[in-house]
Amino acid sequence: MIKNIKIRLLFFIGIANLFTVNISYAQVKESNNDIWLHYFGKNMITEKFSFSFEATMRYANGFSEKQQYFIRPSVDYQFTKKFMGSVGFSHYNTYSYGNPAMNKISIPENHFWIQGTFVHNSGQLKISHRLRDEFRYVGIPAMQSNGDLEIDHYDYRNRMRYMLLFNYPLMKKEEVTKLFALLGDEVFMNIGSNAGKTFLNQNRIIGGVGYNFDKNHQIQLSYIHQNIWNYTNTFQESNPTVRLSYVTNFDWSK
Repeated sequence: MIKNIKIRLLFFIGIANLFTVNISYAQVKESNNDIWLHYFGKNMITEKFSFSFEATMRYANGFSEKQQYFIRPSVDYQFTKKFMGSVGFSHYNTYSYGNPAMNKISIPENHFWIQGTFVHNSGQLKISHRLRDEFRYVGIPAMQSNGDLEIDHYDYRNRMRYMLLFNYPLMKKEEVTKLFALLGDEVFMNIGSNAGKTFLNQNRIIGGVGYNFDKNHQIQLSYIHQNIWNYTNTFQESNPTVRLSYVTNFDWSK
């Protein structure tokens, strides 16, 4: 069974990379060495309902340039032991970074999203499937009469995200997982009438380790290789990324 899971993951990553090759004819290519500082907290309000909050500060080329920040609250409902649905809001600000820069000025974005997460096990291996539909409002800059670029209006764009993630315990203490490994891939797909020039908006290959201090506190260290294509497919980023995540999980219903 483990062998079959590995084959599925390699096939999925291979398909994602095939998409990458097929649309890698963007005119300008750039690479940045990124560091992401990430927080995710889940708070159980009742046996079924929870409130989650996620936030990130991202830097490009070490800590020398700000890349992006976002905040992302959501309300979640556990329909079954394996399936959870979520409704949330995200606010982003993407800075002008890199040389050359994909954006000439900072770009704000707000969007609402719905999400389904299905988790199941194969032996000790935990397998997560996450599908998110994002209804995005992206700031569009325009040249002003004084020659400066400013956000002129917001465009509506629709994006679908699918993540496949494997979690495998490496060390246990009294049958409780302490150290674990992560491996997966997430694909961001432009859809709808205002999807832009490429099917893919981003692709992220993910690998890392995590440690559970106790049932409420966890830390993860991951390597992510991030590919980004801009709306007009004139620019592509390929970014080696280190992400440090702090994860909390509290049950306030008890």
